[in-house]
Amino acid sequence: MSDPKQVLADLYRTMVRIRAFENAAEVASQGGVSVYGKEAEGNAHVRGPLHLSTGQEAVPAGVCAHLRREDYLTSTHRGHGHTLAKGADLQGMMSELFGKATGFNGGKGGSMHIADFSVGMLGANGVVAAGLPIAVGAAHAQKLQQRDAITVCFFGDGGINRGPFLEALNWARVYGLPVLFVCEDNRWSATTASAPMIAGPGASARAQSMDIAGEKVDGNDVMAVYGAARKLVQEVRDGSGPRLLHAITYRVKGHVSVDPAAYRDQAELDAALKTDPIARARQHYLALAGAEARTLDAIEQAAQAEVVAALAGADAAPWPDAREAFTDIQDTGAGQWY
Repeated sequence: MSDPKQVLADLYRTMVRIRAFENAAEVASQGGVSVYGKEAEGNAHVRGPLHLSTGQEAVPAGVCAHLRREDYLTSTHRGHGHTLAKGADLQGMMSELFGKATGFNGGKGGSMHIADFSVGMLGANGVVAAGLPIAVGAAHAQKLQQRDAITVCFFGDGGINRGPFLEALNWARVYGLPVLFVCEDNRWSATTASAPMIAGPGASARAQSMDIAGEKVDGNDVMAVYGAARKLVQEVRDGSGPRLLHAITYRVKGHVSVDPAAYRDQAELDAALKTDPIARARQHYLALAGAEARTLDAIEQAAQAEVVAALAGADAAPWPDAREAFTDIQDTGAGQWY
């Protein structure tokens, strides 16, 4: 049996690293690079708004804790937390957001198309629900190659009303693919509340209608996510076919980092903030026998220091060479790039 304190401390570390990264990236996307009382040198900052996962940290932390390096993962336009939880380097991701040559994708992918194949992160995606068929394709390849690995697909509640959701789940079930679908139900689809737009009980019920076992969980309780994901991941690994985890969480920020979300009821946000996953995990940890706050304090300080260093590193990193604009592209043979 794993030590509950150590498990929770490890999950807490993942969550606070994600939160620290998102907080810093948010400031950088608004024109600054100052965070935690320190400031990176120069005027470099993230070009364009970001889709932040602030408040949703328990879902990627609880799920990815059960994944191996060789497992695949697909994400959404709100994918920073998934990428970090899968094991990607925080410095490399910050540099990618800054558009620098040292980023994972040479500064070309940015936030919505960030990927790190070295840890199995196949990519974020700017198209809603587009990660679903990509994940199914990856899982089908794993099955055909008889690989001892699975694919996890994160998607939002807004994606279940799009065609790729139905197509992907159907294909995965028909071919018994090793894929875990994870619906990060943050209750908002861009600037529209999701509930009035979704017929029926939602993702888990739709999965069950297609003979895919689905489990609903409190997505702001990291231990609940961890426990449910452990069971489902193991079932997928054992060859039982696809599974779906429906995690109810909340998007505490606007649709993008420069969106004040004035369309949202303040009372709703205030209520959601009281269920903050990091605060809940901290309370849970301190309630365990012998647990001490200084352990978590040290974890938070380390995360903040790592992010400050990443900001400075991204600021100092070189811009891509102009010639790189002509690489990683499709050559139609017409010679128009020369």
